[in-house]
Amino acid sequence: MAPQEATVTPVSMDAKDILSRLRRGEVILGDGSYVVTLEKRGYVKAGDWTPEASVEEPEGVKMLATEFAKAGADVTQTFTFYSTDDWIDAFEGSEKGEKKATCREINTAACKIAKDVSKEYGTIVAGGITQTETYLETKDKAKVQAELSKALEVLIENDVDLIIIEYFFYIQEMEWAIELCKKYGKPIAATMAIGPKGDRAGISAGECAVRMSKAGADIVGANCLFDPWINLETIKKMKIALDAFNQKPYLMTQPNAYRCPDCGPFGWLSLPEFPYAIEPRQITRYEVKQFAREAYNLGVRYIGGCCGFEPYLIRAIAEELAQERGGLPYSSRKSDVDLSLWKDIEGKQVRHAGKGSREYWDNLTPCTGRPLSAALCRQPDPQIVCTSALK
Repeated sequence: MAPQEATVTPVSMDAKDILSRLRRGEVILGDGSYVVTLEKRGYVKAGDWTPEASVEEPEGVKMLATEFAKAGADVTQTFTFYSTDDWIDAFEGSEKGEKKATCREINTAACKIAKDVSKEYGTIVAGGITQTETYLETKDKAKVQAELSKALEVLIENDVDLIIIEYFFYIQEMEWAIELCKKYGKPIAATMAIGPKGDRAGISAGECAVRMSKAGADIVGANCLFDPWINLETIKKMKIALDAFNQKPYLMTQPNAYRCPDCGPFGWLSLPEFPYAIEPRQITRYEVKQFAREAYNLGVRYIGGCCGFEPYLIRAIAEELAQERGGLPYSSRKSDVDLSLWKDIEGKQVRHAGKGSREYWDNLTPCTGRPLSAALCRQPDPQIVCTSALK
């Protein structure tokens, strides 16, 4: 199965219609990590996690979006994470009176980047909005929707193909966001940053899913904070509840790419290693392939990644689901997809015995190289939140 060409020929409007594609049974690949990957590349500051790089360093953002498209992503998301005026200046610079770019400036620049990539690679442009500080401070629906409107109106002016409402901790604020987005007539994907225990108000994952669907989301799921296996436990709970209440949205998964079975209910944010020593917890590409297969078998049809999901991990999803998707992505031209190269190498070099088989990589337990490395974190009160700790 040959990789696709790097540049896609002009696509029909139907190719940009995510709901039509999902109705046909297609598997949609999301893109991956922006804010964390761009922090590593020098475009984002850890701690405030704001996306002014869309204005300051557009070529850096565009390069990452392009890498995701070449890796097989069907969606190019605007780099607008935490782009609300009540958050952008919440940390660095606010005390000095310095102002970063505004929400409007960031979102305008981010839309241009995403649309440029979409024009070249035929991807669906997804405009993203995230939770607000206003909700935590006021719990006032009108004020929250007014803050979200400032972020949303730029996305609508730029005619995005899809709205992604992501990284919400509370179902109430998520419902308000969905209600706001519904009036624009765009497909809506809604994903909450929750684990199997539900949102931060104690609302179960299943109830959150049902409420997102009833509020009008076409696609529902969970993103960020947790690793793929915790995320899938959350999705399973959502699916059970959705089936029980006869709700039929499409399912979406975009987990983090760091193993964190010991993270507790707040996810990787609670780990001692966050954010500057998290790399030893990075999942492998073969673990990603296992996750993609399990997600597909569960019925999830929008599969992507969040923090830590580098382009090569999105490629791993595309390769695992190549048969279902009808081809390999462009970047697989440099990938030993069937391990035939390593099969040849292991025949010549005994130290590489077994590396030409999928079984070897699926069953490998990677080492950290640190003699005193712990299997789980040594924080004062680690909380095992799901059975992924045993995997």
